[in-house]
Amino acid sequence: MPTVNDLTALYESFLLAPVPGPGVCRTCLTFTDGHAQCYPCSTRQSWLDAMAPISYSVAHEQLHHALVSYKRMNGVAGRRLQVELAALLWRFLAGHERCLAHEAGVAHFDLVTTVPSTTAQRDEPQPLARIVGELCGPTRDRYQPLLVRGRDPTPPHDFDTHKFEPTRALDRAAILLIDDTWTTGATAQSAAAALKRAGARTVAAVAIGRHLKRDWRENGTRLRGLVERFDWDSCVHCVSASIDSAPVWHRK
Repeated sequence: MPTVNDLTALYESFLLAPVPGPGVCRTCLTFTDGHAQCYPCSTRQSWLDAMAPISYSVAHEQLHHALVSYKRMNGVAGRRLQVELAALLWRFLAGHERCLAHEAGVAHFDLVTTVPSTTAQRDEPQPLARIVGELCGPTRDRYQPLLVRGRDPTPPHDFDTHKFEPTRALDRAAILLIDDTWTTGATAQSAAAALKRAGARTVAAVAIGRHLKRDWRENGTRLRGLVERFDWDSCVHCVSASIDSAPVWHRK
């Protein structure tokens, strides 16, 4: 029976850890032209208290293929991808959920939920809900489906505070929100807005992949500059603490 480490080892050759710093958006970790934030993050209110992508997901490359295919493929191949992505999430959270909680200003997350699909025709339950609610050890006991699509249709890739509706009151709970892919952040921010509307005091997000295109502006050069091997002992918030010369309060 393969272990979490066995399953994640298959991905380590192509995972690309985001590194905060000049020319990187402080909110979503995409590359910028020297600005502190990318255009979507700078022009929209952030409802998230913290966010961490596990890896860059480069269009048409290996992680992007896995994140697209796990929702589309049926049978053994689809289930295998779900298990592998669950292992990535498991290993990251085992090492760094506390880093994200610290960044968000809480001791721990009370509940875990997922960003619902914005595609109405997809059948429930969603594969991401299975990953978080069944397959991933650090999240399965805290997982609850706290959001559903809103009654009024909204463009799937636009931010809207009513894109999702909460399923219950959250009584100042601290929520960990899981998404598979962050592109502009509109969907995750819409989900966070709905959770805050339901009474959550804190919402932080983990995205398995921070999507970007290698051929956009200087992205190719910037990606080639990420020469260090992916390190499970570091996350964007560990690295941020090190860059700022503050004590790294948590490393695995």
